[in-house]
Amino acid sequence: MKRKRLGELLLENNLITRQQLETALDIQKKKGTRLGKVLSDLNYVSENAMIEVLEFQLGIPHIDLSAITISPAVTALIPVFLAERHQVIPVKLTGNKITLAMADPTNFYAIDDIRMASSFDVEPVIATEKDILQAIRKCYGVQDLVEKAVNKIRPEDMSLTAELQTADDAPIIGLVNSLMNQAIKDLASDIHIEPQDKTLRVRFRIDGMLREIGSFPRDIHPAIVARIKIISDMDIAEKRVPQDGRIQIKEANRDVDVRVSTLPTIMGEKVVMRLLDQNAVILDIKKLGFSTEHLNKYHKFYSQSYGMVLVTGPTGSGKTTTLYSTLAEVNSLNKNIITLEDPVEYRLGGINQVQVNAKAGLTFASGLRSILRQDPNIVLVGEIRDSETADIAIRAALTGHLVFSTLHTNDAAGTITRLLDMDVEPFLVASSVLGVVAQRLVRLICSECKKSYIPTPDSLERLFLTVGPDTPITLYRGIGCARCNHTGYRGRMAIHEVMPITSQIREAINCKASSDEINNIAITQGMTTICQDGIQKALAGLTDISEIMRVAYAEATGGQT
Repeated sequence: MKRKRLGELLLENNLITRQQLETALDIQKKKGTRLGKVLSDLNYVSENAMIEVLEFQLGIPHIDLSAITISPAVTALIPVFLAERHQVIPVKLTGNKITLAMADPTNFYAIDDIRMASSFDVEPVIATEKDILQAIRKCYGVQDLVEKAVNKIRPEDMSLTAELQTADDAPIIGLVNSLMNQAIKDLASDIHIEPQDKTLRVRFRIDGMLREIGSFPRDIHPAIVARIKIISDMDIAEKRVPQDGRIQIKEANRDVDVRVSTLPTIMGEKVVMRLLDQNAVILDIKKLGFSTEHLNKYHKFYSQSYGMVLVTGPTGSGKTTTLYSTLAEVNSLNKNIITLEDPVEYRLGGINQVQVNAKAGLTFASGLRSILRQDPNIVLVGEIRDSETADIAIRAALTGHLVFSTLHTNDAAGTITRLLDMDVEPFLVASSVLGVVAQRLVRLICSECKKSYIPTPDSLERLFLTVGPDTPITLYRGIGCARCNHTGYRGRMAIHEVMPITSQIREAINCKASSDEINNIAITQGMTTICQDGIQKALAGLTDISEIMRVAYAEATGGQT
């Protein structure tokens, strides 16, 4: 980076005059503040204009600090007084190089100070002063809470129970609140708090992938677990058995339901907190990633007045979102819709939702029997887990009800054999099931840093796509940026296969055909598999081939991984 000062660059680009620069320099000497702030306060030049000049002239990228998560382990590399003095904050550590967000990347005194204090090479990036100050307050605030908690709390000291219940300014309470607020802001689906041998690891699951956001001292683990147990109505004294609890959070006009689970491990209790943002659920079936072909087929399923529609896939594949969006599509004043769920994840207006309660005797099977006496038009059974539930659901579909449900299977054809394995008669399955949707979730390429590329002749992409070395093909991937926290991905979408139960497939079911035979019939009749659907979306630039290989490789190889 050329050692040009900010004032010189602004003069060269005719954004300020020599007289304005001299006036600003005089004020800077008197106040000891940053030149860029003085120029901005005097309205000589805007902060955005200065960033554009620095970015263009020096080739230093601009970073949006509000869109990324900064690990406490990174901020710990630089003392807070240096960060505040120079208005900088470390963003990430790569090898022996620390990426430093700066309001003025031409401040070489600051770069030298940080290099000496951290013993790392410095790579500057540009951020606004407002974003840097906010990040300093947030990041070093958490670090300060951790230090206070370590100094105040002993692992064996459980006399702090009353304080953890009532003292809103207690460091451990502030730390737990900060973790949950940051997870909500980062759109995380889960928080994992995991005791290790010497540290306490905290990870967020974002877009389906776990990311470490901090490593805290091991000593504060008991106090964090105690605080979480208190606010989720668990037994604070019980550490030997798993427990479940629940927390309701209101954050910036958002209602977030947090389900808490503890698990005793040899290192201590591991805590997982699942965040369900009531405002984040997608209830528009057109925004779920269905191709036009698949959406048309699926529409024929849920437009029927009776029969069974099944959505399948592993845990966390978006089955519930698909079914909720379907119910929102078919909901109307002249339909009585009742759901039976374990648990009820999101509340749907105009729909009667029932929570399974096994302790009280309300199981899927018993609840479904009761629902059928409530004159329903449409019934959603959260999951078919046993033969009794499967039998009742299928008979409900045969007696004039439209039934939606889920199963955990790898593909659409495997759903049929799973029902047969539950001792449901083949003729009942063939007569009741209208169609099956199998789905997975893949990460979307970040729109801010998406780049096209041509795979090399011997690349894995060509091998996976069975494309010859001379065949022209263009693929896409994210190179990583501040917006996607340097992962190359932001957001997720579903890939599907949709299998209508045709007369040929009904005949195969009655003959107890294997899932491979049913799958082959469906493909012959035009079914696009999950893998093929994913490849189409990768070629369209929505996701990349590595995601399809990660999620749908088993389907591409006939289940042989």
